[in-house]
Amino acid sequence: MPKLSEYLQIKEAAEYLGVCEKTLRNWEAGGKLRVFRNPLNRYRLYKVSDLDDLLRKIEGTKQVATTRQRATRRRKPR
Repeated sequence: MPKLSEYLQIKEAAEYLGVCEKTLRNWEAGGKLRVFRNPLNRYRLYKVSDLDDLLRKIEGTKQVATTRQRATRRRKPR
């Protein structure tokens, strides 16, 4: 049985990721982030492990972009 401590409300999740609440709603609408609802009050809840996965994907993208930038700088003009 899942524990409530494994989830964050939208404000907490936004702070955790360093984005605004509207961004989380947009990611939810776009299918980029899964959201759960509290059965009692219908608040949005985000699983911490899902947020961690998203952060890892973002970090991976940053590393790829940085590697591309470095490779582009190393090329000599023709």
